[in-house]
Amino acid sequence: MQELKAKPNTDFPLSYFADKFACAKSSISEDIKVVKEALEGSHTGTLKTSIGARGGVRYIPDVPEDKIADFLEYARDRFSEPDRVLGSGFLFTSDVLFDPYFAKGAGEVFAKRFKNSGADIVITVETKGIAVAEYTAEILGLPLIVVRRESKVTDGSTVSINYFSGSSDRIQKMSLSKRSIKPGSKAIIIDDFVRGGGSINGLCDMLSEFGSEAVAAGIVLAVDNAKHSRVKDFYSMLSLDSAKLSKGICEISITKDG
Repeated sequence: MQELKAKPNTDFPLSYFADKFACAKSSISEDIKVVKEALEGSHTGTLKTSIGARGGVRYIPDVPEDKIADFLEYARDRFSEPDRVLGSGFLFTSDVLFDPYFAKGAGEVFAKRFKNSGADIVITVETKGIAVAEYTAEILGLPLIVVRRESKVTDGSTVSINYFSGSSDRIQKMSLSKRSIKPGSKAIIIDDFVRGGGSINGLCDMLSEFGSEAVAAGIVLAVDNAKHSRVKDFYSMLSLDSAKLSKGICEISITKDG
């Protein structure tokens, strides 16, 4: 079970375990039934098996609903701490977003939400969303793509676009190596904060440059439960009341459709 959970959504041939434990495939099949019952009984996932000469097994992760509910309340309480409100209507979030416990919990929320999205990559833009995006990608067993603000010489040839950032009210730039994404890829966008949707627009435009598309977007904190028409499955964990924030009051609620 430890081997399967270490590489979710990865096919393991039964011969791999038969060789590892020096036993018959029939014995491994019996063990797989036990593991599947244990996972489903604890609501932490299931096993999908395939038959035939190359038959194998794959771990599909899941998270119990009560664990998700507890985490969302924890996340709301962390961001609602009164000393987080900065001048000019901004909220200090870096310490929470880079806390491994929080980042993993948020990753579990997004992985559960998007497990049937059909995505084959997770994409984010540097920097604050990276930790959450990494855990989301790890749980789903998908590669993570990080779009840079500025290209580096080590990236080789890059694609660069300009986009309007609603958070900073100015034009910004993002760049990505031409080697990063295969044409036709389906992506889950992960971002830490959305006000006007500028960064999501930018990431959608970047994906289109590679002949790819965003099939879902997971946002940690969105202003006034913002929606985004360019991504069909747009989900924000938490919603922030912008009118009250401008007055120095932080009011955060858990998104109802979560």
